[in-house]
Amino acid sequence: MKSIFFKTLAFCFLALSLWSCKKDETQTVSVVGAAGTLTASTTALNLVQANGAQAALTLSYPLATSTGYVVPVNTTLQFALKGTNFAAPKEVVVTTKTYSPTVTEINNMILALGGKVKEPAQIEVRLKSGAAVNDLTYSNIITLSATPYLASAWIYVPGAYQGWDPATADSLVSLSSDGVYTGMIAYTAGNLEFKITPAKKWDVAYGDAGSGSISASAGANLKAPDAVVKQVTVDLNKKTLTFSTPKEWSIIGDATAGGWGNDTDMKVTNDGKSNFYTIKATLTTGAFKFRFGHDWTTNLGGSLTALTAGGDNIAVTTAGTYTITLDVAAKKATMVKN
Repeated sequence: MKSIFFKTLAFCFLALSLWSCKKDETQTVSVVGAAGTLTASTTALNLVQANGAQAALTLSYPLATSTGYVVPVNTTLQFALKGTNFAAPKEVVVTTKTYSPTVTEINNMILALGGKVKEPAQIEVRLKSGAAVNDLTYSNIITLSATPYLASAWIYVPGAYQGWDPATADSLVSLSSDGVYTGMIAYTAGNLEFKITPAKKWDVAYGDAGSGSISASAGANLKAPDAVVKQVTVDLNKKTLTFSTPKEWSIIGDATAGGWGNDTDMKVTNDGKSNFYTIKATLTTGAFKFRFGHDWTTNLGGSLTALTAGGDNIAVTTAGTYTITLDVAAKKATMVKN
C-alpha cells in the first residue's frame, strides 16, 4: 500500500515539474513591437540637379524593438510608385531614427522605380518592421510628390549598321549616371558587328572579351545576335554586355513581317526623354496597329493624325517600304513611303 502511495506521489511531483518547465518556456517568447508612425519633413519635393548633394527631405520613425526572448529585428523603409501596392519596392535598411536621402538619391530612385524624366510622379514610402517574413508590421503610408530631372551620361555604339563612324553612332544612356547604360539599336542584316566607345571617337573602344564580357584591350568586335531592334545594356562597372527584346512600342498586324502573332519593334532615340519612335519597314497590303510592351493592354489605332486607345486597325492600301514615326505624347503618327 505504501509502495503505491509513494509511486503516486512521485508521479504527481514529476507532472508538476513538467508543467513548471512548460510554463517557464512560454514566458520566454519574443514579442516584436509594431511599426510606429512615419513622418516626413515635407511631401512636395523640389528636385533641382544643382542641389543634388543636399537633403531632399527627412523621414522620422521609431526603430523596431523586441521584448522577452530578444531576437534580431530590422527597420526598413520601402519606396514604390503610387498605385503599385509595393509590389516591387526599393528598400533601405536603417539603423538610426531619421533618414535624409539627397536630391540625387531621390531623383535616381524615382527613375529606377519607373518614373519618367520631367513628368510629375508620386512615390509612396512606409516603414517595415519585424524579425521574419511571417512577423512583419507596417506603418502608415506617406505619399511624396516630385518631378525627376535628367541626370544622364552616354556611351556610343559605332558599328557596321551605321558605317563605323563614332561621330554619328547611336548611343546608350544611363539616366542616373550609375555606370549602367541601355538603349535600343536597330541592327541590320549583315551588319551585326560593333564596338562601345565612351566618347564619339576611337581613343577608347570596348571589344569582345568572351562570355558576355567587354574589355578596352579586346580587339575582337562585339556582335548582335540577330538583325532586329535590340535592347542593349552595357554595365561598365562589371564590364558586361547583354541583349534583350525591347518591351516598348512596336507595330503588329497582317501588313507587317510578323503578322498578328509577332511584334516588329520600333526604335526610340536613346536620350532618356524622347517620345518619338521610328521604324523603316516593308509592309504588304493589309492593316497594323501600335502596341506597347508586346501586349494588347496598351495599343493605339484609328486615324494616324488622331490615334486612340484601342482604335481601329490602320489600313495599308499600297505595299512598299515605309518610314513610320510614332509621337506617343501627341498620339499621332506619320507613314512616309520610301
